[in-house]
Amino acid sequence: MLAFTLLLEGSLALAAGAPVFETRLDNGLKVLVMEDRRAPTAVQMVWYRVGSVDEVNGTTGVAHALEHMMFKGTPKVGAGEFSKRVAAAGGRDNAFTNRDYTAYFQQIPKERLRDMMALEADRMRHLTLAPAEFAKEIKVVMEERRLRTDDQPTALLSEGLNSVAFQASPYRVPVIGWMDDLEHMTATDLRAFYDRWYVPNNATLVVVGDVDHQQVVRWAKETYGLLKARPLPVRKPQDEPVQAGIRRLTVKAPAELPSVLLAWKAPKITGMDAKAMANDADSYALDVLAALLDGYDGARLNTRLVKESRIAQDVGVGYDNVGRGPALFMVQATPAPGKTPAEVEAALRAEIARIANEGVKDEELVRARAQMLAAQVYKRDSMFAQAMEMGELETVGLGWRATDLMIERLKAVTAADVARVAKAYFGDDTLTVGVLDPQPLKDRPAAPPPSGMLH
Repeated sequence: MLAFTLLLEGSLALAAGAPVFETRLDNGLKVLVMEDRRAPTAVQMVWYRVGSVDEVNGTTGVAHALEHMMFKGTPKVGAGEFSKRVAAAGGRDNAFTNRDYTAYFQQIPKERLRDMMALEADRMRHLTLAPAEFAKEIKVVMEERRLRTDDQPTALLSEGLNSVAFQASPYRVPVIGWMDDLEHMTATDLRAFYDRWYVPNNATLVVVGDVDHQQVVRWAKETYGLLKARPLPVRKPQDEPVQAGIRRLTVKAPAELPSVLLAWKAPKITGMDAKAMANDADSYALDVLAALLDGYDGARLNTRLVKESRIAQDVGVGYDNVGRGPALFMVQATPAPGKTPAEVEAALRAEIARIANEGVKDEELVRARAQMLAAQVYKRDSMFAQAMEMGELETVGLGWRATDLMIERLKAVTAADVARVAKAYFGDDTLTVGVLDPQPLKDRPAAPPPSGMLH
């Protein structure tokens, strides 16, 4: 395993060799170009630093609804024509909305990159937002909510837990929005959000592929550079108050099996300067702890709870420490037949306590670290994944250069660090527990047939 780790580290160093060129246009648009000549293709992504975290009460889901409407036309490009042009160019396109950002992308032959830049620049400023198109598309968004959340019991549990774990932070609101807000949303709501946030000085253009960075910058000036910057609203802090006691919720929904979801407040990565790097040490150790618990086939939770004691049918760990808002360390499990949610909760917490009290073996740490490094190697083998990583890190405020520094910090985590954070962050005071109470499946409503574009 040690030899495998060293091999991966060497591969990572080679993968990191592709140059990245950064510039900023006069209107504030940041441009990042990575020259990767392994295939005659290119990826264009435009990242807006706006997501559900920037919404206000009564219009939750507006960031995601606007993402849908970005495909519904400008004076130059008719409704639905954008994706048709991308397909005709031999490419594919889509978009996604997150708590922290909204992004749009095209993967195309490199010869068509400038055409895609012109298309994307056009809808950055000239979106039509026709009320008739909105009236149809908001129904697609509501259907998406029904299909992906309302009719999915574990999604309902996750949504409910977030709304209880967070009180002040906008992270308590689902990205897709509450159904009541969607039902009362108007095209005027989207227009106000679009005019407020969709400006070049709130965006980052990322291009990865078989391109010349100087040519890409020239094209960016000819397309995006024609748009004017506008002042951005002042973003006020919405800090989460300190939690002082365990919180519990039960979600009843038609399902075959119960589910248990535990979420602890945890630190996130705050920056790449020397002070932040020192203060963020626990976040990197928690990242490694997550990998030890559920980062490979022989990880702790799957081995002990699923294979050995058979108290759980499946387990999972999630810890996203990169974002504009607060972080949660989450552990999920489905009780095995005959086992109760309370028994599973106790078993999950006991395994974390065992690491806190007994530590971890060196071979466990080496294997977990190898898996994390392997994920980075595979990510850098994809133009799209490289563009994703650069865009996300840049948009949440860490900067695209953060990747290598973060990897070095992960490689420096010791077994003592893992035991320390396992002891420090998993008490009752910061814990929220969600339990899915399965109801008879006959009460479950039939899902409506899909229609329209689901992003």
